[in-house]
Amino acid sequence: MASNTLMSCGIPAVGRPSLLSSSKSRFATAVPLSGVTTNASRISMSAEWMPGQPRPPYLDGSAPGDFGFDPLGLGEVPENLERFKESELIHCRWAMLAVPGILLPEALGLGNWVKAQEWAALPGGQATYLGNPVPWGTLPTILAIEFISIAFVEHQRSMEKDTEKKKYPGGAFDPLGYSKDPKTFAEYKVKEIKNGRLALLAFVGFCVQQSAYPGTGPLENLATHLADPWHNNIGDVIIPKGIFPN
Repeated sequence: MASNTLMSCGIPAVGRPSLLSSSKSRFATAVPLSGVTTNASRISMSAEWMPGQPRPPYLDGSAPGDFGFDPLGLGEVPENLERFKESELIHCRWAMLAVPGILLPEALGLGNWVKAQEWAALPGGQATYLGNPVPWGTLPTILAIEFISIAFVEHQRSMEKDTEKKKYPGGAFDPLGYSKDPKTFAEYKVKEIKNGRLALLAFVGFCVQQSAYPGTGPLENLATHLADPWHNNIGDVIIPKGIFPN
């Protein structure tokens, strides 16, 4: 309407340049990513994790959970980037096993994860798992079994040259057949890495909590916090109690 009005008055209408389509705009990027789009081309507002920040050229958004986050430039070398992708995924899976393994026994009243290994420091102590005695109840024996088992599995995985099969082997590791449908498989890849990153943060939180409250589990500490949030919170960890007495 504004253009027609200007033209009727004899004033030529000048198109207003788009901020996102300008080649000088810091929001524009040469990498085709999901984000703001126009009819002429696909344009993104750079790195999704920090709007306005340039996305590193080596993070093209093709990897699951790639939001352009690499402020230290650790993935500039292609070989390193591939290794970091693999390592992150494996650590995410371990964390997703660790977090329920910490929470469930405590929720079931079978002790917390800190006290679970106290038997190793006691003379004649007996290892237990979920309240049941472990038959091979000596720490060196358990460590040897874990070392041999994990070393064998990791050796078999390292022999695989296909980077995708290294991370997503399928077969027996996909009993429900999620990888058969490419669209569904891509969706679950993103969900896995997101949940894995959340589990990594949760596990770090458990470790920080244990350093502040030795001998207690996360659920016990959560109940303590909910009972008195104003006095039992993160301030107890980062601020000495003597500074602000109750």
